[in-house]
Amino acid sequence: MNENLNHHASAPEVSAETIDAVMKKYDRESNTRIWEGKAKLAVALILVAFSLWCIWVTLFATFLEEIRLTSFMGLIILMGFLIYPAKKGEQTPNHIPWYDLIFMIAGTGSYLYFTFHAEAIVNQGTRFEWYQIIIGIIAIAALIEVTRRCVGIPILIVAAFFVIYALGFGLTNPEFLGRVKYLVRNLFYTKEGIFSTPVNVCSKYIVVFIIFGAFLEKTGISEFFIKMANSIAGRYAGGPAKVAVISSALCGMVSGSSVGNTVTTGSVTIPMMKETGYKAEFAAAVEAASSTGGQIMPPIMGAAAFLMADFIGVPYSSILGRAVLPALLYFLGIFISVHLEAKKLGLTGISKEDLPKFLKLIKKSYLLLPLVMLVVWVSGNFMTMQRAATFAIILSVIVSLFDSENRITPKKILQALEQGGRSAITVGAACGVAGIISGAITMTGLANDLINAIVGVAGDHLIIALVLTMLCCIVLGMGVPTTANYCIMAATTAPILVRMGVPAMAAHFFVFYFGIVADITPPVALAAYAGSAIAKSNPMRTAFQASKLAIAAFIVPYMFAYNPAMLLIDTTPLAVVQIIITSVLGVFGLAAALEGYCFTHMNALIRLVLAVGGLMLIHPALMTDLVGAALLAAGLVVLKMLAKREEEK
Repeated sequence: MNENLNHHASAPEVSAETIDAVMKKYDRESNTRIWEGKAKLAVALILVAFSLWCIWVTLFATFLEEIRLTSFMGLIILMGFLIYPAKKGEQTPNHIPWYDLIFMIAGTGSYLYFTFHAEAIVNQGTRFEWYQIIIGIIAIAALIEVTRRCVGIPILIVAAFFVIYALGFGLTNPEFLGRVKYLVRNLFYTKEGIFSTPVNVCSKYIVVFIIFGAFLEKTGISEFFIKMANSIAGRYAGGPAKVAVISSALCGMVSGSSVGNTVTTGSVTIPMMKETGYKAEFAAAVEAASSTGGQIMPPIMGAAAFLMADFIGVPYSSILGRAVLPALLYFLGIFISVHLEAKKLGLTGISKEDLPKFLKLIKKSYLLLPLVMLVVWVSGNFMTMQRAATFAIILSVIVSLFDSENRITPKKILQALEQGGRSAITVGAACGVAGIISGAITMTGLANDLINAIVGVAGDHLIIALVLTMLCCIVLGMGVPTTANYCIMAATTAPILVRMGVPAMAAHFFVFYFGIVADITPPVALAAYAGSAIAKSNPMRTAFQASKLAIAAFIVPYMFAYNPAMLLIDTTPLAVVQIIITSVLGVFGLAAALEGYCFTHMNALIRLVLAVGGLMLIHPALMTDLVGAALLAAGLVVLKMLAKREEEK
C-alpha cells in the first residue's frame, strides 16, 4: 500500500505553453488571430463596445425585435472574422487576408441591411426580390464560415444534412430556384430560422450572463473555488481528486465550457492527482467528467437553463429547483468512485500543513455574493434575468474592492468586457446555426416525420423511444457547445418523448443530459481527450473511464423519464425526502459496483448484486426501493465480513 504518499498541494502545474497547445487542439475558440499594438487595441475596443451594446439593448431598447436580432448577429459575424483565422496555424501578427476582409464586410453588411430596413422587410410579406435572396445567401454563408472557424465541423454537418434534405426532398415547390428562395426567406427574413428562439435568448439573456461570468472570473472566484475545495476535501483519502470534483463542478457551472474548464482547472488538479498516486487515465477522467457535469449544475447550467425556461415556457426558478437533485446525484457518483479508488489504492490526502486554512477562506466568502444575489433576484422574480445579470456584474465589481489581490480596476473592467464579447462569438454563431437546423426541420415537417417514425418503432414501449432518443442526442451533441447542443435537442428529440407521454420538463432534461455527456462519450469525447492530453494518458481509455465515472448521467434521466418525481414534479415533501435518501444509496451501490471495491475487493456476483440494488434504489418507487435496499444491505454485509476475515489473516 502507498501509506506514506503524503504529497502536498504544490504538485507541479502544467506549463502555460502546454495549456495553450491543448486548448488550441481541442477547443476551437482558442485558435485566434494575433493582434498587436494599435490593431490589438482597435479589436479590443470593438469587443468592449459589443458587450456594452448588448447590455444597453437588453435593458433599454424599445425598437423592433428584428433590429436587435439582426444587429446582434451582424456584430457576431464582424467579430468572428476579426478574431478567428480561416485555418489553424495562421500566426502572422496583424494580418487578415483580403478574402477574409471581403467576406467580413459582405457578411456583416448583409445583416446590417436587414437592420436598417427591418420595418420595410417585416411589412413586405412573402414577396422578395432576388437581390434580397442573394443578400440572405451571403448572410447564411458568413454565419456558416464563422461557425466553422470558432465552433467546428460537427454542428455544420448536422445543419447541412437538414438543409440538403429541405432543398432535395422536404419542400414542395417543384422548381429548385423556388425552393432556394423559400428556404432563404424563411431562414433569414423570418423568426423561424437564424433569428428564432436560440439567437433571441442568446442576445437577450445569455450574452449578459457570459459577460457576468467574465467579471466573476476577474474577482478570483475560480482560485477561491479550488482553495475552498482543497480546504474541505484535500486532507481525506485521495484528496486531490475530490478537490477536482468539487472545484470543477463550481468552475464549470460558471464557465459554460466542458473543454475549457477541463484544461484550466485540470492544469492544477490533474498533476496533483497523479502525484497522489492515481493513474493518469483516472485523473484525466475525473477532471473531464466533473467539468462536463458543471454544465448541468445549477444555478447557471452553462447558460442552457435560460434557454430551457424559454422553450418550455416556465420560470427560470422552476428549472433551477428541478435541476438540483439530478446534478447532486451526478457528482455524488463521481465523488464516491474517487473515494473508493483511493481506498483501493491505499492513497492518502494532502498534508494538513499544505492546505489552505478554512477560516481564512471564509473571510473571502463575499466573492459568492454576486452569484447568490443573482439567484435570489431571478428566482424570486424581483427583476428580469438580464437586469439581474447586470446588477450582478456591478456587484462583482463592488465585492472585488474588498480584495487587494483581485480588485477590479478600470483596466480589468475593460478586459472583462472584452472577454465577454469574445466568448459571445462562439455561442452566438452556434445558436444561429441551431436556428438554421430547427428552421429547416420545421418548414419541411421533418420533425413530425421523425417523431412519427420513432414512435412507430417504439410502439407502446417507452424504453425503446428513450434509447433511440439517447443515441440521437449523443450523436448530435458531439463537439457542439452546450447552448447550441440543447437548442438542437429541444427542436429535434424532446418532442419525441413528449409524444410518448413524458412530461415536457422531464423530456427536455432527458435530452439536455444526453447532449451534454457527448463531451465524454467515445468516440468524440472532446473533454476527455483534452484531459488526457494534460495527463499524458491514453485518450480512448480516458473517455471510457470518464463515461464510467459519469454513470449517473446515463441512468438518472431514464429514472425521471419514467417517474418525474425525481424532478420534483407532482410529488409531496415526504416523497421527496424518500427519493433523496434512496437515490443517494442507489448511486453509492452503483458506483461501488463499477469500482469493484468497498471495504475489500468484490467478486463478479457481489458487483452484480450491488449494481441491481443500486438501480432499483435510484428508481423512485416504494417496491423497488425496498428490494434495492435489501440487495444493497446484503452485499455490504458480505463485503464487511470478507474484509474482517482478511484483516484477521
